[in-house]
Amino acid sequence: MPFDEHSFLFDSHSSVQSNTTRKVHIRRLFDILQLCIQRRDWTRARRAWAILARCKEVDWKAMWRTSLLLLGEYRDVTHHARTDEDRVAFLTIMMRQHPEESESILKELILHLIYSGMYRRAMEELELYLPSYPYQDNPVLHVYAGLIALYLAHPGSDSSEETIYGTRQGWNESLLRDAQAHLERARTIDPLNVVAETFLSQVYQSIQHAVTVISAYC
Repeated sequence: MPFDEHSFLFDSHSSVQSNTTRKVHIRRLFDILQLCIQRRDWTRARRAWAILARCKEVDWKAMWRTSLLLLGEYRDVTHHARTDEDRVAFLTIMMRQHPEESESILKELILHLIYSGMYRRAMEELELYLPSYPYQDNPVLHVYAGLIALYLAHPGSDSSEETIYGTRQGWNESLLRDAQAHLERARTIDPLNVVAETFLSQVYQSIQHAVTVISAYC
């Protein structure tokens, strides 16, 4: 069959043109990968991806989302925590190896750190990247930072030892201010950001409550 008569189920990267037998096989394998993913046949999907990732014609770094999807999907629910740890480690490496996609990778990294309950580390990652371009102009990252700061500022969170009046019942005023700054920055960049607007109202109420409590203790 002539190469131009081959038909495929899914689009692949433009760099893999089906003009040789090898590349036809690669395209077929890509179809198998996508079919297995849709059928949630993770074992076969991982085998297909393991072969594709070794092909010089396939830019596996550009397909990091596929790796992230497959990483840990074969595990049962009892290994959920280990799965998140594996994905965090993978995304951390990809931040260094694939800088062209660093903004998207950072958003995924923050989400998986949150899923793993690693709120402090998520905040540290955001504090590391947000002051620099292009992260500083990303409203989603500022929303993440604002929500994490708001969570950590809540009474009874990991920041309870830093509360505003020395007990475990108060809000952390410093983190509340951080949450306010990040959410206001997100709203400035994206005035239609409903999440930022909604949680800003909660931050304002919490700050007012904190001021009232401080006044009562002074």
